[in-house]
Amino acid sequence: MRMGGEPRSLIPGLDRRATPLDPDCAAWQRLYAPLAEWRWYPRVVGSVRARAVVLVSALCLVSASCIPMPPGTFNPDQFSPGLGPNVARASMFMGLGAWWDVWDWSPTFTNNRQKLGLGDVDRLARNGTQVLYIQTASYRRAEDVLDPGLLRQIIDRAHANGMRVVGWYLPEHVDDALDMRRMVAAIEMGIDGFGMDIESRRNPDEDARNRILVSQVQRLRARYPNLPMAAIPVAPVVWEELNATWWPNFPYAILAAYFDAWMPQNYWSYRKPESGLRDAYTYNVRNIQMLRDLTGVPWLPVHPIGGEAAYLTPDDVVAMYRAIKDTDSIGGSLYDDASTPAALYDYLKLFRIPK
Repeated sequence: MRMGGEPRSLIPGLDRRATPLDPDCAAWQRLYAPLAEWRWYPRVVGSVRARAVVLVSALCLVSASCIPMPPGTFNPDQFSPGLGPNVARASMFMGLGAWWDVWDWSPTFTNNRQKLGLGDVDRLARNGTQVLYIQTASYRRAEDVLDPGLLRQIIDRAHANGMRVVGWYLPEHVDDALDMRRMVAAIEMGIDGFGMDIESRRNPDEDARNRILVSQVQRLRARYPNLPMAAIPVAPVVWEELNATWWPNFPYAILAAYFDAWMPQNYWSYRKPESGLRDAYTYNVRNIQMLRDLTGVPWLPVHPIGGEAAYLTPDDVVAMYRAIKDTDSIGGSLYDDASTPAALYDYLKLFRIPK
């Protein structure tokens, strides 16, 4: 599988030669090639389309290649059967993504001042987006799913454009029943995958916060054993070095048994130039490597989120692409779509993984 399927002539100064990733596919294919392995995702609502999409994607992966991962690292035996990142499910998060939060699309949340609508789904498709990541609810509102009718239209429009849809939510780990109800409600909307935004400090008891987080992830995986699930944590360099009081003793290794992919919030625009971390390549590579070290999974499927988009340049995007390629990551995206300068779209096509 190759990152950057677009013509290199789009990017001035970028090497025009093909730059294939080098995933270690042999063990992966032996483990996942049997057709039965590809029946893992009937979708919560039993959609025939969902089964067909996953089956076709799976067969393409078996026949052609597999998801990117550092060569020689694949070792699923480090987890008990049924646990650990599932590379078939992780393929849901491959390629170029775009992020919408409730400030962008929800009439209820914005009092009818939303920035984005159905026409923007078409725009994303024209610009090569492969996955739409959409926030389904907010702790600031009472609804378990905001504007469900419109959300369903957005999901359907994205599917009609050949895009995958991943719903995401930010649990606060205080009212456990509320968090679970909202995450389940998002999944039941018929999305293709789910992402848990992990950053809230509303629960000041760090041990309790960790216990609730782990329990929630375990219960979601038990309820939806075939659902592609991604962790969306704060960049580990922030938690482990820059602000170690934010989330001490974060349970990376425990959570690695339940999430299929990790999507760190690598917002290098927040960093000061003198820190040495304002460089897109350096910041992404460092966070991806730290995630793999902290989870203990050297082949961990990672899709970094860059940002914030409004403050980035084409050079930033090209540097992030090189970091994705050099770390054998599975895709990339910027936060968020509404703030992405139009000048970046041609460069973002580098993040695509060809179908």
